[in-house]
Amino acid sequence: MKVPKQARRDAKQLFRNCVVNGSLDENRARQTVTAVIARKPRKYMAILSQFEHLVKLYVERRTAKVESAAVLSPGEQSAVAQSLAARYGAGLNLTFCQNPALIGGLRIQIGSDVYDGSVKARLNLLRESF
Repeated sequence: MKVPKQARRDAKQLFRNCVVNGSLDENRARQTVTAVIARKPRKYMAILSQFEHLVKLYVERRTAKVESAAVLSPGEQSAVAQSLAARYGAGLNLTFCQNPALIGGLRIQIGSDVYDGSVKARLNLLRESF
């Protein structure tokens, strides 16, 4: 569904009103959606669709998935968390999981950013260079 420019602008403004001190306030977001549904402004379904899209993007940017070949110790997990917090700010939702297919190293995905320092990725690069 194509979202009109005015609906995108309105959704963006509503989203900005829901962000407090750099983080999304869930209660404000719920109240905003409820208010839009109650008022039913012109193209309100497009506004809500775009608002939902903005919220999903925000949540993806605040969620980090850290994969490692072996289980990371609590000290290693906290070091990774501190490093990511320094780069992306506090309040990241971190998920640590084990993926033996990586052979060694880490693979970190935050939103659309992927940092792949695994042995598997390096072997693939080496194979492609031949």
